[in-house]
Amino acid sequence: MAIESPSTSAGPAASPPVASVPPRLSGRARLVLFVLCAAQFMVALDFSVLNVALPVLGKDLGLSTTGLQWAITAFALPSGGFLLLFGRIADLYGRRRLFLAGLAVFGGSSLLATLAWDPASFLAGRALQGLGAAVIVPTGMSLLTTTFPEGPLRDRALGISGTLLSLGFTVGMVAGGVLTETLGWRSTMGLLALASAVVLVPAPKVLEESRTTDRPRLDVPGAVSVTGGLLALIYALSTAAERGFGGADVLVTLALGVTLLAAFVVVESRSAAPLVSLPMLRRRTVAFGNLGGLLTFSMMSTVVFVLTLYLQEVLDLSPFATGLVFGVQGVLSVVAGMYAPKVIGRIGARRTLALSLLGQGLFIGALLGLGTESGVWLATAAVSLASMCHLGAIIAYGLTVTSGIPNEQQGLATGLVTTTQQVGLTVGIPLLGVLATTQDTLFDGVRTVVAVAGAVLLAAGAAVAAGLRRG
Repeated sequence: MAIESPSTSAGPAASPPVASVPPRLSGRARLVLFVLCAAQFMVALDFSVLNVALPVLGKDLGLSTTGLQWAITAFALPSGGFLLLFGRIADLYGRRRLFLAGLAVFGGSSLLATLAWDPASFLAGRALQGLGAAVIVPTGMSLLTTTFPEGPLRDRALGISGTLLSLGFTVGMVAGGVLTETLGWRSTMGLLALASAVVLVPAPKVLEESRTTDRPRLDVPGAVSVTGGLLALIYALSTAAERGFGGADVLVTLALGVTLLAAFVVVESRSAAPLVSLPMLRRRTVAFGNLGGLLTFSMMSTVVFVLTLYLQEVLDLSPFATGLVFGVQGVLSVVAGMYAPKVIGRIGARRTLALSLLGQGLFIGALLGLGTESGVWLATAAVSLASMCHLGAIIAYGLTVTSGIPNEQQGLATGLVTTTQQVGLTVGIPLLGVLATTQDTLFDGVRTVVAVAGAVLLAAGAAVAAGLRRG
C-alpha cells in the first residue's frame, strides 16, 4: 500500500536538525482506515445504542427487569468467548476473508433483531451480532496493524481508531435515546443493519488479504477449552442473576466453566502454538496492565447499565433525556481521550493507569448519593467524570501492556489487550447483575452495584500501583 511521506536528501555536510514532518496517508490508505475504523465504530455503537432502549424493549417483547441483562449478555457472551478463536483462524486462513464474513453476519443478525417477534428471536439476533463482532474486532485490528507500519503512521491510525471507539459509545447512547423516542427501539437495531451495509460495500475493493507467513497450527484444544469455559461461566452468572445460585444448571455450568478455564491454562503451557503466551502473562506490565483493563471495562459497563435502569425506572426519565445524560458522559470521554496522551507523556502510562482507576472508583462511589426522587445532576456529573478516568485507563493500559515487548511478539500483546477489553465488557453485567437483581428494590440494587464497583476499582488502582512499581 502506498504511503506518502516527505522526501529527504542526504548532503555531504551536516545540517541543523529540523522538526520531522509526520508522514501522510495516501488516498487508498485513507479508504482502508475509513473501512476499518467504521467497522470498529459500528461494534462500539452496538454496545451502547440499546442501553437506553432496554426498558421500552422489555415491555414490548415481554422481557422482565432481570431478563433485560440478557439483551446485553446475549451479544457480549459470543463476542468475548469466540474472540481468541476467530483471531487465530484469521491469522491462518485470511484476515480480509473473515472480516468480510463477520460484517455479513453482523448485518444479517441486526436485521433479525430489528424484525424480532418474541424474546427468543431477538436474543438469537443479538447472539449472532456478538458472533459477528467476535470476527470483526480481531480481524479489523490485525488488518490495521499489518496495513500501517510501526511508527507514526500506525500511532496515528490507532489514535483515530481509539477516538472513534469512544465516539461510537457516545453516539450510541444519544442516538439510542432519540431513535427510541421517535421511531421505537427497533430502529436502533435497524441502524446497525444499515451501518454494516455501508461498511461492507467498499470493504472488498479496498482491503488486501493478509495472513501469517509461518502458518502455525490451530491450537484446537486451547480454542475449545477457553471458548467453552467462557461461555459456560458467563451463562452460569447470567442465569444466577435471574434465578439465584441454587439451580442445578447454574452449579453445573459454573463448575464446567471453571474446569475448562483451568484446563485451558494447562493446555497453553504445553502447546507449541498457544492462543495465549503464558510466559508473556508473567511479565508484570502485561499481568497488571490487563488486570486494570479488565476491571475498568467490566465495572464501567455495569455502572452504565444499572444507571440506565435507574434513570428511567426510578426517576421516570424519558429515553431521550436518558440519552442526553450519557451524551454528556461521552463528550467528556472524547475530551479525556484527547488529553490523556499528554498526561501519559508527563507521568508515564503506569502511573496514569493507577491514578485513572483510583479516580474512576472515587467518582463511581459518589453515585451512592443518588436518591429516589432526584439524582439526575449527580448521575450526569459523576458518571461523566468517572468516564474521563475510564478513557485514561483504557489508553494507559494498552500502552502499559505493549511496552517493552519485542516486535515479533507485539501481535500477541495486542491480542491480549483486545481480549481483555471484550471479556471485561462480557463478564461485568452478568457478574454484578446478580447483586442488582436480588435486592428488595431496583434502587437498592443500583446502590449495591455502585458500592461494589467503586470498591473494586479503588482496590484495582492500589494493586496496579504496587504491582507496576518494580515492573
